[in-house]
Amino acid sequence: MSPADLERLAQRAEQLMSRFEALLPPAVPAPDWSALAQRWRTRQGRGWLEPLHNLQPIHLSDLQDVDDQKLRVDVNTRQFVRGGRANNVLLTGARGTGKSSLVRAVLTEYAAEGLRVIEVDKSDLTDLPDIVDLLRARPEKFILFCDDLSFDDGEPGYKALKSVLDGSFAAVPENVLIYATSNRRHLMPEYFSDNEQTRHGDGELHPGEAVEEKVSLSDRFGLWVSFYSFNQDAYLQIVQHWLQVFGVSLADWDAEIRREALQWSMMRASRSGRVAWQFARDYAGRASL
Repeated sequence: MSPADLERLAQRAEQLMSRFEALLPPAVPAPDWSALAQRWRTRQGRGWLEPLHNLQPIHLSDLQDVDDQKLRVDVNTRQFVRGGRANNVLLTGARGTGKSSLVRAVLTEYAAEGLRVIEVDKSDLTDLPDIVDLLRARPEKFILFCDDLSFDDGEPGYKALKSVLDGSFAAVPENVLIYATSNRRHLMPEYFSDNEQTRHGDGELHPGEAVEEKVSLSDRFGLWVSFYSFNQDAYLQIVQHWLQVFGVSLADWDAEIRREALQWSMMRASRSGRVAWQFARDYAGRASL
């Protein structure tokens, strides 16, 4: 083969390689460990950590009328950050009552001591072993945060989460915990037909395998923290707190603002911290004009 033929073959090989490289997914970026919070992202079967630099600041003092819940999560997080034993946490209950806000608040409280948060979507829970391996050698303490968690029958993320929580031969590193929020205590759907397997014997009820399976995931969280809907007085107290945060003087608090706040909650069919925050933002915005 002549030198000219060899050169033509080499050019064709380079062209084919260029076309092949164009079909490959882009290289995943290296983690930015300076970010206080990150989100696990996936594309074409590859995952990476996306840094979240513009965080919405929230403090433990901003969360009103959930003192017991704050204390339990704060103590568990403090133990974790300072090298003590701590539990994975499941926060359950009514929507808008401060479950995810409490996770953001402990990040604000302990970020200076090395705490970091990584958001993991339910659809990406199958990547949990890869995420854990990525964090294993890091000096920081990481909370893997799964918001609004629940599963349908047969979802693959269920078994992955169950294995990482407690059940895999590979130990989860001491610098990783999982905090999850959900509107229901048992994260799998429950049906009347599940109870048909319940047996009675020796004066005791023995749940069937379906019921046991659905309860077992929640049982793997060492700390359960429940949140409840607020009464009217608590709701109005939260409204007043956020009005002050947004620069509205409580000297202006009168029956008209109170009526508007209650009317806002009735339109939303909820008296929650989230609804109080939304009303306060609206009122403060109108007052500034």
